[in-house]
Parts: sequence; structure tokens; C-alpha cells
Amino acid sequence: KLFLVAGADRAKFEALGIPVAGTFEEMVQQADIILDSAPGGVGVKNKEIYKKYNKKAVFQGGEKNEVADVFFHGYANYEQGVGADYLKLTSCNTTGLIRAVDALDRTFGLKQVAITIIRRVADPGDYHRGLTNALQMDKAPSHQAVDLMTIMPHIEATGILVHTPVTHGHIITVVATPKEGKITRDAAIACFEKHPRIRVVSIDEGFQGNASFFRYARDLGNRRGDMFEVGLWRDAVVETGDAIMFAINIPQEAVTIPETIDAVRAALSMQKEGGEGTAQTNRYLRIGKGKT
Repeated sequence: KLFLVAGADRAKFEALGIPVAGTFEEMVQQADIILDSAPGGVGVKNKEIYKKYNKKAVFQGGEKNEVADVFFHGYANYEQGVGADYLKLTSCNTTGLIRAVDALDRTFGLKQVAITIIRRVADPGDYHRGLTNALQMDKAPSHQAVDLMTIMPHIEATGILVHTPVTHGHIITVVATPKEGKITRDAAIACFEKHPRIRVVSIDEGFQGNASFFRYARDLGNRRGDMFEVGLWRDAVVETGDAIMFAINIPQEAVTIPETIDAVRAALSMQKEGGEGTAQTNRYLRIGKGKT
């Protein structure tokens, strides 16, 4: 069903033979929960309509944290979102980053992470952003590091972000330091391999960079080359003192979809425990397809 926001010309849709089911407010009244993917700043205005009809909503990562009751991630703090009226998701980079950091934290206990994000400049087809022969620096710390600490306050995080003139995916390098002891390379790889939403690969298998994951997703038969998992290079997992360093690929267009569905499960109390909720989402999306 197609519903139109305020200001849209219904007659133009109907003249093209496109049926219109109603207005935005009528859509809200019919919905069980709203996934608000409006541009940043618009969602907070939409929230007033959701409140008017006593409807729950999940907001995209570009909204300010104040829009929601819980800044949500399916693995790191699922239980905090159970029954909540308004959840806000993390950005694509933060979503994938937290998956990997949370996996290590649950296994070894982390006290600190330092990240560098090599960020694609725009999504494919975003001509208005433009591509230049340059790498652009952001002021540190990156918002992804700050967001990680918001969701996982027991970990100290900092990060640097560099914009790069590519469109398919981001790459993040991470140095994770345990609270005590040492994280070995073999132990870290074993930890990552157990995570349903992390796909461990190697350069020798053909994964030379970000574009390799996009091509692989198409080979798996995924529509539009979408990939729900983050890729993690086995070759890039190295020990540095007691810490472990690794690199992950973030497929920016699809990586937040599993956590979005997690958020629906939590807000509607469909599953009240994070392990059960994320497992249901993984089954529903067939996450791990083609994994060996």
C-alpha cells in the first residue's frame, strides 16, 4: 500500500495509474510499529504523529539520540529495548563495529578500542555528493567511537575517520585491548567465526577489498548485491602486545537490516532475550548462506 506524506500531489499518482491508499497519518493508524527512515531531523517531527496515535517507532541512525528511549543494537543491548516505545538504530559503520567488539567483549572482556574508518563517500547513484581525487579527514573522535561508548559505556573508545572516493562499503581497522590477559590471533578468529553476522574470509580466497564482497554477494544470489554480514579478513587479524588488531568490511546498504528487525522484535516484546531475538532474525533472513 502506498501512503502519501503531507504536500504530495495525490492526483499526479492517480493520473499515472498508481493507487493511493491514504495519508501518512492513516498509515500510522494502521501500523503495528513504524520504521522511520526519513532524512535526519524529519523523524523527530514524525514522532509527534506516532505519539498522537500511541504507536511505537524505530528511527534510523541519522536522527539525534534524544528522539528515542533506547539507542539500540541487537547484540549489545537487546534487552534494554524490550517493550520500549521508541528505539534508534546505530549507523551502518557503528552497527558492524559493535558486532565485532561485542563478540570480543563477551569472550575476553575489553577495556579499550581504537578504530580507523576508511569511509565510502556516498552510496552508489548519489551524484549530488560528487567524487573527488582526494581523501578527506574528519575531526576526531569519530561519532562511531562515541556511539559505541554510548551503547557499551564500560569500554573506552576513540577513532579517526577518512572519507574515500569509493561507493561500495567501508573498511574499519580496530585495535581491541582486553581488561586482563592477552587475546591471541587464533582465539580471536575462533570468536569471530562463531558470530552469525560476521563472515571470516581471506585474501587468497579472492577477497582483495571492498568490491570483492559486493561481487560475492551477487554470486550468492542476493538481490542488488546486498549483504547482511560484515566481512572480516583472517589475514588482517594480528597480535599487538596483549591487544588484537583486525579489519572488517561494512556493506553499508544492507548491514543495518538485521538490527532493524531485532528492534521490531524487542519493541513488540516478540522475544524478550537477545540471543533468542537475534537468532530468529538470522533464521528469517537466512544469514550465513554460503558460509563454510
